[in-house]
Amino acid sequence: LKKNKFESLLKVSSMTSRMKSLKYLDMSNNLLRHDGAEVRCQWAEFLTELDLSSNQLADAVFECLPANVKKLSLQNNQISNVPRGTVELKSLEELNLASNRLAELPGCSSFTSLQFLNIEMNSILTPSADFFQSCPRVRELQAGHNPFKCSCELQAFIRLERQAGGKLFGWPAAYECEYPESLRGTQLKDFHLSPLACNTALLLVTALLLTLLLVATVAFLCIYLDVPWYVRMTWQWTQTKRRARHSRPGEQGSILQFHAFISYSERDSLWVKNELIPNLEKGEGCVQLCQHERNFIPGKSIVENIINCIEKSYKSIFVLSPNFVQSEWCHYELYFAHHKLFSENSNSLILILLEPIPPYLIPARYHKLKALMAKRTYLEWPKERSKHALFWANLRAAISI
Repeated sequence: LKKNKFESLLKVSSMTSRMKSLKYLDMSNNLLRHDGAEVRCQWAEFLTELDLSSNQLADAVFECLPANVKKLSLQNNQISNVPRGTVELKSLEELNLASNRLAELPGCSSFTSLQFLNIEMNSILTPSADFFQSCPRVRELQAGHNPFKCSCELQAFIRLERQAGGKLFGWPAAYECEYPESLRGTQLKDFHLSPLACNTALLLVTALLLTLLLVATVAFLCIYLDVPWYVRMTWQWTQTKRRARHSRPGEQGSILQFHAFISYSERDSLWVKNELIPNLEKGEGCVQLCQHERNFIPGKSIVENIINCIEKSYKSIFVLSPNFVQSEWCHYELYFAHHKLFSENSNSLILILLEPIPPYLIPARYHKLKALMAKRTYLEWPKERSKHALFWANLRAAISI
């Protein structure tokens, strides 16, 4: 009865109800509809093969099907979902749902004997991977020519083909990626993603481990290079600069008040007071030195005093020794003087090596000192008294009075 103008599936079923020998019925290419009705459909008792393809049937068609049908074709209709529990088709072995609007594979809860399923040319993006587990009797699945979305969810379905052993009809030619655009036309067998990209738990654990490793590395480098100390000193520097800009002109004094600022360890103070200061501040071409004991302003913080003295001095003299590298305040003074050297592009540092410093004694955070000693010429205090005059002459020349 194909290619006619039948419209009501309910009426067609009632017409066949008295046909005791009817086994095969072809109602394709009609105008059949079924919107659901309280009256139950009455089909021929022995009807086992029914073709309802190319009609206007929707989801409600499953409420009006012959109970003993074995082969059912619903191809080219408007079915978007296979309702579960609405009908029990325990004898159904072949089901053709090609060219409909289905977005997922139907389950087999209502079709316990299903062996062949055709679901080609629907709207299935990511078919469920547990289909063959829910439908253990299915021997062949035709699911090609769907707009597959190649993503992590599809990976399980691709593995299913390998495990199913040829149950996917038309594999691999009929199974191609439609989304995303970059993978369009790629066969599913050629689509691969790393386990890390698809396993959320593994991805989170890996990201967490990498984050912990990064935090541990940054923390180690911060401790090893004493980054918090440098941040704190930079903050002190900027705060002092800001206060200097906002202070009244009368409070600032002259820009340069001293020829040189002396930085030394308290343990080397005897040499500074007995040798350095007397030889530079007396005699011809005396040098005006800035010393923390006599030139620091009471009431200001030590760091602010250091910065101000370095700013007001033409040069900065550092008396290097093993005692120097063990002094925290000497490190502050070296840091700010080095900061001035780069900020003003000046040549204001003078290094005096009072005693040799073994490299292992210099802490890691004193990398500025290591770099200065490696790149800059320093004056070495001679032990022989006969060479002292030449040392003082070279020092005065370095200060460039």
